[in-house]
Amino acid sequence: MTNLVLRVFQQAIRLSTVECAALVEGLIASLDKPDHSLDAMWLKEAEDRMNVYRAGDLATVDADGVFVEFGHGA
Repeated sequence: MTNLVLRVFQQAIRLSTVECAALVEGLIASLDKPDHSLDAMWLKEAEDRMNVYRAGDLATVDADGVFVEFGHGA
C-alpha cells in the first residue's frame, strides 16, 4: 500500500459501520465505468455466436438437460 492508501485506510476503519458501508459502495460504484471498446467486443462475440447458432453449427442443450446433467432435475 502506498502511504496515501494506508492513511485513507486507517481513517476509513474508524468510520461507523454505516459510513464504512457507504464508502465501500461508493468506491465500488466508481469502478463501474462503461468501456465502449469492451462493449463492442462483447457485442461482436454475441452476434458471432448467434450467427453460428442460426446456421445450425452450434450444439444446444435445453434447460432440463442442463439441470439433469448437474443433478438438479428429474
